[in-house]
Amino acid sequence: MREKQWNEVIVGFGGMGNWHRELIEGGIDHLHLKGIYDIAEGPREKAGAMGYSVYESLEAVLADPEVDIILCSTPNDCHKEIVLRALRAGKHVIAEKPVALCSADLQEMIQTANETGRLFTVHQNRRWDEDFLTIKKIYDDGMLGEVFNIESRVHGSRGIPGDWRKEKAHGGGMMLDWGVHIIDQALQMIPEKVKSVYCTLTHVTNEEVDDGFTLVLTFESGLRYLLEVGTSHFISLPRWYIQGMNGSAVIRDWSLNGEIVRVTHWDQNDAVPIKTAAGLTKTMAPRTDETIASEALPVVCSDIRDFYRNIVDTLEGKAQQKIQHSEIMRVMKLMEAAFQSAQNNQILPFE
Repeated sequence: MREKQWNEVIVGFGGMGNWHRELIEGGIDHLHLKGIYDIAEGPREKAGAMGYSVYESLEAVLADPEVDIILCSTPNDCHKEIVLRALRAGKHVIAEKPVALCSADLQEMIQTANETGRLFTVHQNRRWDEDFLTIKKIYDDGMLGEVFNIESRVHGSRGIPGDWRKEKAHGGGMMLDWGVHIIDQALQMIPEKVKSVYCTLTHVTNEEVDDGFTLVLTFESGLRYLLEVGTSHFISLPRWYIQGMNGSAVIRDWSLNGEIVRVTHWDQNDAVPIKTAAGLTKTMAPRTDETIASEALPVVCSDIRDFYRNIVDTLEGKAQQKIQHSEIMRVMKLMEAAFQSAQNNQILPFE
């Protein structure tokens, strides 16, 4: 008996739509890219020139009985209508993130997926980032002892791209563009409730939407988790910095340059003062080499194709959906709390 082939159509053939095309064409068992649709003529012509079947309308995609899965990679404000129409047409749906502009819209999508019995999920691809998986391993394995501070930063220097991401009506801004990623990573890493949320937004290059933010999450145990995105950093701070009772770790960039430094001799705590321009300091004198050990990062490798493999396995009844509705909703509600915190300049309780 011939195994089923799942046919996918990409709706929205911009940068991320093309990224999905490359991923699927790279080889996912039982998954086939059947065609592409975009509202604009240019992307349709590009897809046709690449040899792909091109649909002339969303209605044509939804009416095609051979289409099993729709990948929605349009601007953020278009997601809701496409997702709902696709689910009601009996299609399984993968949406780019953020999947919605508010939790009420997301709840409607989830309810529709439940009513239609169709798979609905969000492409939270940065769960597969190797820098994230490496810092998560350091945390999970207790390599630094009890962790009390984690800092996650994404810094750029080009402002917001000159497209819909700088327009509020289309769901632009860095909280929705990057916050949705690094908040999801935080919630995947720390298996605790979030006690409080405090956020500030920046508008250095754009008044309409945020071009950066600093968000502090305090978890139930007291762990402080700082998330920061900025688009005006010509010198970037480390991608990750984590502190524990017995050491620290840093990942400086996407290439995983960094190290772990752990204390080996707590009893050798005395320090020789160091001279600064205007005096001495003993408190801030660095530890001597014989009291600490520096070691390489325990780099964790990943394969982003596992996202689609999980989709196929879920549709075939071999696995559970990896990115759950409850997880998507928790991220959405936390982003809403961050916006409210920034607007009111208040620390807000969360869970």
